[in-house]
Amino acid sequence: MSRAAKPPLPLRDGVGASAVFCPPGAWGSLAAFLAERLPLVADWPARLARGDVVDDAGRAVIDTPYRPNRRVFYWRQLDAEPEIPFTERIVFQDEHLLVADKPHFLPVTPGGAYVQQTLLTRLRRATGLAELSPIHRLDRETAGLVVFSVNAAERAAYQNLFRDRAVAKVYEAIAPAGAGPWPRLLRHRLVEREGGAFMQMQAVAGEPNAETWVDLVDPLDHGLARYELRPRTGVKHQLRAQMNAIGLPIAGDRIYPLLQPHEDPPYFDAPLQLVAREISFRDPVTGLSRAFSRAAATITPP
Repeated sequence: MSRAAKPPLPLRDGVGASAVFCPPGAWGSLAAFLAERLPLVADWPARLARGDVVDDAGRAVIDTPYRPNRRVFYWRQLDAEPEIPFTERIVFQDEHLLVADKPHFLPVTPGGAYVQQTLLTRLRRATGLAELSPIHRLDRETAGLVVFSVNAAERAAYQNLFRDRAVAKVYEAIAPAGAGPWPRLLRHRLVEREGGAFMQMQAVAGEPNAETWVDLVDPLDHGLARYELRPRTGVKHQLRAQMNAIGLPIAGDRIYPLLQPHEDPPYFDAPLQLVAREISFRDPVTGLSRAFSRAAATITPP
């Protein structure tokens, strides 16, 4: 199992090094161990020969007989990945935080078919901040604000804001016009759908674990309306699943109500009409009150 390494190992094209621990075992060589532990990487001998596998000090590791009880490092890369033809924008940056406006379709962090075409890699490459890390997530299909911690030592303090529900978030969505009443509090118990429905959440009977205030803001053409959503909790796909549960699925959603497969290559003509518009919290490191929107940042003393 690989995990992100800490500096001083440098970024390579915006990608941080990943670490692999070598346990005791009967592998004849490091290449054999890596091929078994991380089989999706097909070119371990070539990487070792190029010096792309290193030790804690960044020295190239030679493929000698297997030696256990050490860590080796590599940089994740793909031969090819789909290009996301949309650009992120930095809304705010200081010595503690970076806030970016993410476009639709761009993943926040590397995974699956995406490494370079992710918000984290793009921002690390642009800023050179090796310890930059998101303190929360947005779905790949959702656009809007994502907050990053600049320093690894402060990351947990910011992540705990979300664990403790100490963050106010405002989203905008376009969905079918509903009769209301508005505003209304949606309370559901959301669980992963059984039967192999990839990624889908469903509302079931039981104690609610997802709460969102929803208000209809503007009626639009073609039977649609603009809504403001203020989640109180952070369950996976919460806004999408809750809007679908009341019969108002968000426009452009390819998971709710009917699961549709992702295209290969993907197409970008019908984005999910969901945007993270605002986020605010009391900064646990500086004590400042911070409020960010897609247009501006507001910072006030405690």
